[in-house]
Amino acid sequence: MLPIYSEKIIEMYKGKKRHEVPPHIYSITDNAYRNMMQDREDQSILCTGESGAGKTENTKKVIQYLAVVASSHKGKKEANPQPQQQQAGSLAYGELEKQLLQANPILEAFGNAKTIKNDNSSRFGKFIKLNFDVTGYIVGANIETYLLEKSRCIRQGNTERAFHIFYYLVAGAKDKLKEELLLEDFSAYRFLVAGHVEIPGQEDDEMFLETLEAMEIMGFTEEERIGMMKVVSTVLQLGNVKFEKERSSEQATMPDDTAAQKLCHLQGINITDFTRAILNPRIKVGREVVQKAQTKQQADFAVEALAKAMYERLFRWILARVNKTLNKSKRQSSTFLGILDIAGFEIFEDNSFEQLCINYTNERLQQLFNHTMFVLEQEEYKREGIEWNFIDFGLDLQPCIELIERANNPPGILALLDEECWFPKATDVSFVEKLLNTHTSHVKFSKAKQHKLIFTVMHYAGNVEYNAASWLTKNMDPLNDNVTALLKVSSSNFIQDLWKDVDRVVGLETMTKMSESSAPTKSKKGMFRTVGQLYKESLGKLMTTLHNTQPNFVRCIIPNHEKRAGKMDSNLVLEQLRCNGVLEGIRICRQGFPNRIVFQEFRQRYEILAASAIPKGFMDGKQACCLMVKHLDLDPNLFRIGQSKMFFRTGVLAQLEEERDLKLTVVTIAFQAQARGFLARKAFNKRQQQLTAMKVIQRNCACYLKLKNWQWWRLFTKVKPLLQVTRQEEEMGQKDEELKSAKEVALKSEAELKDISQKHTQLMEERTLLETKLQAETELYAEAEEMKVRLETKKQELEEVLHEMEARLEEEEDRSHALTQERKETEQQLQLMEAHIAEQEDSCQKLQLEKASVEGKVKKLEEDVLVMEDQNNKLQKERKLLEERMSDMNSNLTEEEEKSKNLTKLKTKHESMISDLEVRMKKEEKGRQDVEKAKRKVEAELADLQEQNADLQNQLAELRAQLAAKEEELEATQARLEEEYNQRGAAVKRVRELEALLSELQEDLEAERGARGKVEAARRDLGEELNALRTELEDSLDTTAAQQELRAKREQEVALLKKATEDEGRAHEAQVQDLRQKHSQAVEELNEQLEQAKRVRAGLEKAKQALEKEQADLSADLRSLGSSKQDVEHKKKKVEAQLNDLNGRFSESERQRTELGERVSKMTMELDGVTGLLNDVEGKNIKLSKDVSSLSSQLQDAQELLSEETRQKLNVSGRLRQMEEDRNSLMEQLEEETEGKRAVERQLSSLSMQLSDYKKKLEEASGAVEMLEEGKKRLQRDLEAANSEYEEKAAAYDKLEKSRSRMQQELEDVLMDLDGQRQLVSNLEKRQKKFDQMLAEERAVSCKFADERDRAEAEVREKETRLLSLARALEDSQDALEEAEKTTKGLKGEMEDLISSKDDVGKSVHDLEKAKRGLEAMADEMRMQMDELEDELQVAEDAKLRLEVNIQALRVQHERELHGRDELGEEKRKQLVKQVRELESELEEERKQRGQASGSKKKLEGELKDMEDQLEASSRARDEAVKQLRKIQGQVKDLQRDLEDSRVAQKEVLSSARESERRTKAMEADIAHLHEMLAAAERARKQAETERDELADELSSNSSGKSMLSDENRRMDAKISQMEEELEEEQANVESLNDRLRKSQQLVDQLGAELAVERSTSQSKEASRQQLERQTRELKAKLQEVEGQGRSKLKSSITALEFKLREVEEQLEIESRERQSNAKNVRQKEKKLKDLTIQMEDESKQAQQYKDQAEKGNVRVKQLKHQLEEAEEEAQRVAAARRKLQRELEEASEANDTMNRDMASLRSKLRRGSGGEAVFSSPSPRSSSGGGGMRSLGLGGGLSRRSIKENSLDLQEEEPPSRSPSPPLDPREESYSPDE
Repeated sequence: MLPIYSEKIIEMYKGKKRHEVPPHIYSITDNAYRNMMQDREDQSILCTGESGAGKTENTKKVIQYLAVVASSHKGKKEANPQPQQQQAGSLAYGELEKQLLQANPILEAFGNAKTIKNDNSSRFGKFIKLNFDVTGYIVGANIETYLLEKSRCIRQGNTERAFHIFYYLVAGAKDKLKEELLLEDFSAYRFLVAGHVEIPGQEDDEMFLETLEAMEIMGFTEEERIGMMKVVSTVLQLGNVKFEKERSSEQATMPDDTAAQKLCHLQGINITDFTRAILNPRIKVGREVVQKAQTKQQADFAVEALAKAMYERLFRWILARVNKTLNKSKRQSSTFLGILDIAGFEIFEDNSFEQLCINYTNERLQQLFNHTMFVLEQEEYKREGIEWNFIDFGLDLQPCIELIERANNPPGILALLDEECWFPKATDVSFVEKLLNTHTSHVKFSKAKQHKLIFTVMHYAGNVEYNAASWLTKNMDPLNDNVTALLKVSSSNFIQDLWKDVDRVVGLETMTKMSESSAPTKSKKGMFRTVGQLYKESLGKLMTTLHNTQPNFVRCIIPNHEKRAGKMDSNLVLEQLRCNGVLEGIRICRQGFPNRIVFQEFRQRYEILAASAIPKGFMDGKQACCLMVKHLDLDPNLFRIGQSKMFFRTGVLAQLEEERDLKLTVVTIAFQAQARGFLARKAFNKRQQQLTAMKVIQRNCACYLKLKNWQWWRLFTKVKPLLQVTRQEEEMGQKDEELKSAKEVALKSEAELKDISQKHTQLMEERTLLETKLQAETELYAEAEEMKVRLETKKQELEEVLHEMEARLEEEEDRSHALTQERKETEQQLQLMEAHIAEQEDSCQKLQLEKASVEGKVKKLEEDVLVMEDQNNKLQKERKLLEERMSDMNSNLTEEEEKSKNLTKLKTKHESMISDLEVRMKKEEKGRQDVEKAKRKVEAELADLQEQNADLQNQLAELRAQLAAKEEELEATQARLEEEYNQRGAAVKRVRELEALLSELQEDLEAERGARGKVEAARRDLGEELNALRTELEDSLDTTAAQQELRAKREQEVALLKKATEDEGRAHEAQVQDLRQKHSQAVEELNEQLEQAKRVRAGLEKAKQALEKEQADLSADLRSLGSSKQDVEHKKKKVEAQLNDLNGRFSESERQRTELGERVSKMTMELDGVTGLLNDVEGKNIKLSKDVSSLSSQLQDAQELLSEETRQKLNVSGRLRQMEEDRNSLMEQLEEETEGKRAVERQLSSLSMQLSDYKKKLEEASGAVEMLEEGKKRLQRDLEAANSEYEEKAAAYDKLEKSRSRMQQELEDVLMDLDGQRQLVSNLEKRQKKFDQMLAEERAVSCKFADERDRAEAEVREKETRLLSLARALEDSQDALEEAEKTTKGLKGEMEDLISSKDDVGKSVHDLEKAKRGLEAMADEMRMQMDELEDELQVAEDAKLRLEVNIQALRVQHERELHGRDELGEEKRKQLVKQVRELESELEEERKQRGQASGSKKKLEGELKDMEDQLEASSRARDEAVKQLRKIQGQVKDLQRDLEDSRVAQKEVLSSARESERRTKAMEADIAHLHEMLAAAERARKQAETERDELADELSSNSSGKSMLSDENRRMDAKISQMEEELEEEQANVESLNDRLRKSQQLVDQLGAELAVERSTSQSKEASRQQLERQTRELKAKLQEVEGQGRSKLKSSITALEFKLREVEEQLEIESRERQSNAKNVRQKEKKLKDLTIQMEDESKQAQQYKDQAEKGNVRVKQLKHQLEEAEEEAQRVAAARRKLQRELEEASEANDTMNRDMASLRSKLRRGSGGEAVFSSPSPRSSSGGGGMRSLGLGGGLSRRSIKENSLDLQEEEPPSRSPSPPLDPREESYSPDE
């Protein structure tokens, strides 16, 4: 079983909304429960579906969930534990939830059975009502059942079982019970048709014990259980009663009455009366009673009817008894939640009366579903007046329901059946005839063609044929009333209770009356009712309850009928969904508005989202909602506004809730910030006041310490009292008088003192209250001030960070500016180069156009092929309707013929098979056996073919799904590309503007550069380029011709393939049709047999696997339970020992405190008595001075002891709280274990049914469970004992020594653990060192890679410089071109001069030839330069490719570095854990020191006793003792205050420590989560790469999909780029994680440093205390010296001692103040801790900000990449510009050629005109055309490449004649005459 129904899953779904958690039965149950609690509306959960779909199991899970969530046991235990103990007696059989869960096994045992489809099929419907009180706890339950299949107890199918209880009883009853119930073997019972049919994985004897255990929990008495088992045994014995016919007559006899004797003994009736009642029953005819002899058939029918009725009554009694147990609670229920588990729609081969009732129920339930889902929904839409088109869901079920249940006009099926039951001699045939006559014209009713007893009802799920055989007897359900009368007076009380309502049974008398009477009689009140009437009434009650509830529908779907895991029969599932109306519901819900909310509630809840939209003052709710919706910018299609409420589509309210939560968090954060600021300011002010007070005290102390050791001051203090020595006698007399007056004054003052002391105490109490309030306020103020300071420091830090980031931004902007400048330069160069390449691209484009046209033709041909395939598919679908599976095979074959070669082999096999079959068909008359053999062979081969086709189809479907996923990813990437293209367009605009500026600057430069010598070099280069272009043109012409030939061949091949496929398809179809007609029926039958065999085999394999898995799970669960039990017991013992120890210590400290209080009170009493002893005090002054000195030292010791005691008390109280928390956690663990135990018991009860092979292991498991129960009882007893001991601990002081010894043992264990931990730490440190070494190596490797990257960047820069130089060379060539243009213009002018002056013709021709040669040389030079430029370009492209390869290598290395960083992060996390453990060890050492302090405390207690004795001796000293008492009282109050402060400080320290632990855990969880995300991203990337490779292989293998391959490659490249971007994001995440880890390490270091500081301060305090003790000792010594000086210096010594006493008191006060300051320091440290935690949070926020900034940086890097790509595009443009320049050069050369031609023509004309002389013809047309060519060249050159090439060819042809006349020019020049 999957772990999806455990208690963890229950906790996960508790209180969650439907959209917050995955779909689950617990989610539906929780929503129903929450709706019931919120709306106070009754709920219902309707579980429907086919048999075996999981209705019963889902019902169990619903009850299990509600028993956990709504358990009243928890609530009571938490509220009042004492009353629960009192009520333990009333709940002797377990709590209500346990009983509710245990009711299910009983009902399953008596109502479930094994069928063909299901091993635990419910043969009855049930409606479980769970009642809840106002608080939501379960207070009771009620179960109602419908239509028990009681006929199953007398007959079953071959592989089916009767009800489980029969098998449980026979298999599980022990010897004594067997004898009592007269049980036999399975084979001895006739009603158990197939004997002992076992259920795999279930032992019947163990299930019997579980059923008995459930009965005990439900409160069934022993007598009731025995009575139930006797009834079950009686039903089995009734099947063994055999009757025979007498020879003479038809009367039945009972030759063997052993079975009758057994059942009579079991039922407590007389055997003779029973046989008489069966064989010769008494019937009342009129007024006489007659005995009627029964035939064998009548007797058999009576026995079977008695067995069915007996079992049905037993089942009803069990149900009533269960309901009685579940309704024992006295609490009133306010609401209920009902669970309906009823059989789904059933269509069998033979449908009887039971199927009609079940289908009638499902019609009514479906009508309820439609009503709630569709009708009410749409009616509400109409009422609210929203825009809605009414949808007719096409499931009007009322006609069908009326056909079944209508009472009259016309009567329905059930009414007609009841009517026929009352008619005399009515039969099933007459009933069917009556039905046909009444409902012939009904829409939902039709008549069967052949059978008389069969009629058809058209239900919503399909047409069902009902067989009306024995419907009348099933409806009346008659019984032998003689036997029922015997059973009513049985000796067994249980049997009497079962048959107490015999009066309503249809007996033999009523049957005879019906047969004798001629008219139907109406049923009077109290008479019997038919089964149909009873069922109709119970169904009506059920429907009324369901209509009054809010229904929740659970549709159970069975995936396949073969019980195979992982198999989904799509047709079966779709049919079930259609039957359940789910498809229609989904359609309407998608169109509707399922979420609605009232205007006022909407405004109240979501006004915070649109606070500014609604004006102040009153406004109508609808108007306010309209304004809010406008402000929220919701899509109008997502909501509708009605008259009283708003309607929303699914998901809208959830989105609004999320926005509302975000808004509320912002508001609460702002409020908390204000409050914290106020508190910090308050605390800061308080601290300032304390600082000023401390400075004053320090100043006074410093003054005293300076004067103390100054000799003059000492002399002054000693001399001052001696100044009055001369007047001692007078002073003595005065003193006597003063004494008398002082006594009188003392008496008065004493009385006044009492009054004043009372008032003083009152005032002091008021003062303490005010001081506490003042302290609290000052602390708050100081805290607020501290917060302010902290915030200011944080603000400064953030500003510094901001400045740093701004500086970085500026640097990056500078870099970007530099890059943009470089990019612009490269773009200019590239544009120049692009001009030269553009012509070649034009030719390529033409070729591509031709290629596209050819590909278009190929695609058209492929589309035609696809169209043909579609037509073939349609034809095959039509054949599929006629021929079913053969058509599927053929359609798959026709689809796959073109793609796979394997199908050709299958085709050949097919043809051979067809030929064999045709031969065998001709010889069919000879022998039928040969035909059958052939059929078998054909079936085997067909099965193989079908499997192969199915595999091919699955592969195709997977490929199509993968292609669809890739297409979706492509669409996403295309959307991103469009955004990037938009950005690129903006950048291009900027580039163009800059280009315009550059062009202006270039024109200025070109104007300054004018050198004529460069023109000649340019002309040479042009000539070379012309030759190269001619060769390229010839090559391109050859390639285009070859491509055209290839295209023609491809087209021919495609046409041939198309014809071949069409011919083969036709031939194949003709052959297949013959085969189909002959063998379709035989193939179908054999296929069905094969499929059944496969299903059986698969089911067996599945059952075997499930059993093995369940056995393994059970063993693992048992082991875990045993280990958890041991751990809990161990923890419990430890906690008890600690509790005893701490309670003893606490009681001891409390006793000591009370004794001190009593002693103080005694001292006060004694002081009152000391006032009469003033006269005696003067004589004992010396003794008193000694006593005073000793008392002062003892006082200091006592104060130190008190302070230590207070500390120890604080420690003890802290430990007590910890122990109480541990105890509470243990109690919770105990409760969880008990609940887990219950869950395990349930799992055992359900799994034991399926574990027959593992019987021994299950017995061990049950033993372990019993041990667990005993352990639980022991734990409960121990807990009760612990509670009682906890209450009596005040008196149990004697047990302290035992607890101390235990604590010492535990300390030793802890020390052992510490040693182990230290060893672990040392091992971890060694690993850390190794890891550091690995890190250093990896860093060295990364440095190497960084150097390589730098080198690559340097190479790129060198290439860029070369590009710049090339661009400059191109500019030079442009200048040369311009100079060439100028020279051509000059030549043109010269030509015109030549025409005008013929005398100088010879000279001009000679000059022209020279100029021509110079230009040709220039052209050659230009060609050389162009070749060099092209070589350099090729080198640059090679370098670019190398760079790409290096970048890929760097990426791989980067991934490795990432992996290393991940490992680093894990190691750092381990280091953090190690540091935390070290801190814990330090804490344990401090605890040891506290233990040592407790030892010193005992010593101090002995000293305290001595001090108390001395105090009693010195009680006579009145004045000094009074002063000391007052001081002691003040000190006690101070100590109490210190105690309270230390307690508060300890609480705060504990809370801060817990918070820090929680935060560290949360950080660790975040780190683990991020690691998981990284791993998932890497997995996704690897998976994408593998998918890409697979797709590439598949597409490369496919010959027809070359275009698809190229597209797929592009998609995969885009996906790779996307994955690279995701990798970069993951890298940024890892870096942020590393930063957070570093910060957390820093925090841990800071905390450790603070701990060290605190320890040093405590040590310094200890040193100061020791110094004070030394000072007190020195004072004691000085006091003893003073006592030895004598009586003469008595008064002076007394005064000095008094002065010193005051000093000591001041020192004590200083110490107390220092303690207070120490406590305040502790608080400050705690506040610092809090501040640190806040800083950690702020740092985490900063880390998030840095992460965001890193993401922005990644985005910026991507933008720069895009800019680089654009730069590459600009480089291409430069290449195009270069091509343009080439074109211009070619045009210039063309113009030059035209000029040469003109010159040649001029020469020829001159020769012709002058008769042997060289005469030039008129050059006007050619020159004009040449001029035009120059103009066009000046404008940029507009001639095409082809024209230039043609001109260049003409030039080559005309060059020889132009050069030939050049030698004889000189003699001809001499023959010119001046006249001409």
